[in-house]
Amino acid sequence: SLLPRYAGAVDLIFIDPPYNTGNEGWCYSDGVNSPIMKEWLSTNPVDGEDMLRHDKWLCMMWPRLVLLRELLSKRGSLWMTLDDNEVHRARMVMDEIFGDDNFLASIVWQSKDTPGNNSEGIAQTHNHLLAYRKSPLFEGSLLERSEDQIANYTNQDGDKRNEWLAAPLTRGEHRDRDYYPIKNRAGREVWPPKGSSWRRPPAKMRWLALDNRIWWGKDGDSDFPMEKKFLSEAKAGVVNQTWWPYEFAGSTRNAGAELKEIFGGEKPFDTPKPLLLLERVLELAADENSLVLDSFAGSGTTAHAVLRANAKDGGTRKFILVEGEDYADTLTAERVRRAINGYAWSGTQRETLLEEKITFTQFKKADEWLAKIEAVKAKEGFAKGDLADRAMTQHKRFDKINVKIEDGVLRVEGERRISERAPGLGGEFTYCTLGEPVELEKLLSGERLPAFDALGAWLFYTATGGTLPALPKGAAPWYLGEARDKHVWLLYRPDLAFLKSPEAALTLTLAKTLHGWSAARADRKAHLVFAPAKYLSNRQLLDHGISFAPLPFALYRES
Repeated sequence: SLLPRYAGAVDLIFIDPPYNTGNEGWCYSDGVNSPIMKEWLSTNPVDGEDMLRHDKWLCMMWPRLVLLRELLSKRGSLWMTLDDNEVHRARMVMDEIFGDDNFLASIVWQSKDTPGNNSEGIAQTHNHLLAYRKSPLFEGSLLERSEDQIANYTNQDGDKRNEWLAAPLTRGEHRDRDYYPIKNRAGREVWPPKGSSWRRPPAKMRWLALDNRIWWGKDGDSDFPMEKKFLSEAKAGVVNQTWWPYEFAGSTRNAGAELKEIFGGEKPFDTPKPLLLLERVLELAADENSLVLDSFAGSGTTAHAVLRANAKDGGTRKFILVEGEDYADTLTAERVRRAINGYAWSGTQRETLLEEKITFTQFKKADEWLAKIEAVKAKEGFAKGDLADRAMTQHKRFDKINVKIEDGVLRVEGERRISERAPGLGGEFTYCTLGEPVELEKLLSGERLPAFDALGAWLFYTATGGTLPALPKGAAPWYLGEARDKHVWLLYRPDLAFLKSPEAALTLTLAKTLHGWSAARADRKAHLVFAPAKYLSNRQLLDHGISFAPLPFALYRES
């Protein structure tokens, strides 16, 4: 149902499908046409003793993943959480659907911050997050470089290019091409240690030396030269890693607490995902204008994270949630409503605004992180110099700002006391249910005629492989939209009397109108016209640059 509107348009897909633990106790449904397959999937609940539960899970996931790939843009990516029950099979399926060259990462997410007293043997405290891209056009964002990482850059020789990081110039394997002597600043010849070689070929090494990019120690007579990597020339951030501890991406305990807060102390969903996990995925794989899709929406964390990201940076991210269970309105959509509008709650909310590890090196730069604290406070509307007591009248988010140093970590935290209602994030969404399916059998019988928009979107996608664009104001009657090589038209109303009348046929008059329409636009594209009938010869169609596609004739016969 989404393909006609969103094929190739989604920038990020996050899904949290059933993990197939054997404890679900329900059937995997699928819209298969085979009666045997349908009975096999829909009448046999999956449990731990089911020898075919892995087959059933794969039969459920395969068509969904194929469709999700079609919805992704060329720059898009898909992220899927799983545990050890199916992650290895999911890798094989994803390799086949996306191509193993489009595998991005298998991230280990520390989903539990405690092992649990009911664990037997080795406690499983992590889940997996599989990431695949649609094509090499995907570009992941970098993480902001931390103060710890910046502190590794120094300027021991007073280089005018400022701080640099010393990187090894040797590699741990021997290569004949890169095994040669170089002279240090003292004029002494230096070779790589036995069994190793230089990381740079001779020409590159000469250039490094001429550009003062080799560090030989303070006296210039070291046996182990280092290459100077300047902070000013480094990437804007650091690459992401495949280990996401709970401090970085949240835990299932955090997720449960978040859901209880929103729903008045109740936890209406067993396996929610933490907001921080989704926020990390958004940071890495989406920008401020991205379209995000979650087709296993569950408790609605994905939408909540998108709304929160927009509230923080003023972005215009959009989300599509798909949920087929009975709680789609009462849980999934209701969480989104409460995230937007606020919800009844009493207590103290805290949000970390700045968190950095303080090292000995950073104490030398105390003025810098004190300035950061003041910048955070100013952004949140607090008066300069007010550490925790008084908010300015225009302040909206927090009652006070707390500054703490615990276990060598500086934490700036916003705190607000809620006595009646937690504030909403703003935004909006539309709650939709599936309309009647566009089924050929129903069309042929005339039993169920779809709306113009529904049929038009389906025909446009079927004919062009593209999504139906929004029509400009004042569009011509019957016009569906413009594809890469043609304009598409549909002569249709959901009315049998009209469809049986000459008014619904492609005539010579209409053909001339379309031809003149193109001439006025200086447009050489052809026309594709869907209609119940035509009163033109093939020669006339060719002369006017028109292709005709008949709607099912049996639909319009007298019964």
